[in-house]
Amino acid sequence: QVQLVESGGGLVQAGGSLRLSCAASGTIFSINTMGWYRQAPGKQRELVAGVTSGGRKNYADSVKGRFTISRDNAKNTVYLQMNSLKPEDTAVYYCNADGVAVGVRLLEVWGQGTLVTVSS
Repeated sequence: QVQLVESGGGLVQAGGSLRLSCAASGTIFSINTMGWYRQAPGKQRELVAGVTSGGRKNYADSVKGRFTISRDNAKNTVYLQMNSLKPEDTAVYYCNADGVAVGVRLLEVWGQGTLVTVSS
């Protein structure tokens, strides 16, 4: 069984910073893509940032220049450094791992979500 455990959410004032972490556990051979999604109240879940095992990164336009995604392949862990936070960044942030190789299977796994609240 593969699990993603997130940490680092919380309450911060506008302009502040937070760092999210997500660690995958289980008998994992490799993970193709790890990333972060978010869902604000009344809105659809959207991609925030993703990173492949080779280090290729992509970001939502709304976070470019403010958020940085990084990954430690040896630890199956992904991070999201969020700077210059805005109230509109308030959402539940979900970690995602796609192409998780477990034996002969490839899985997609979601974390339980961590709440980020940015006050104005």
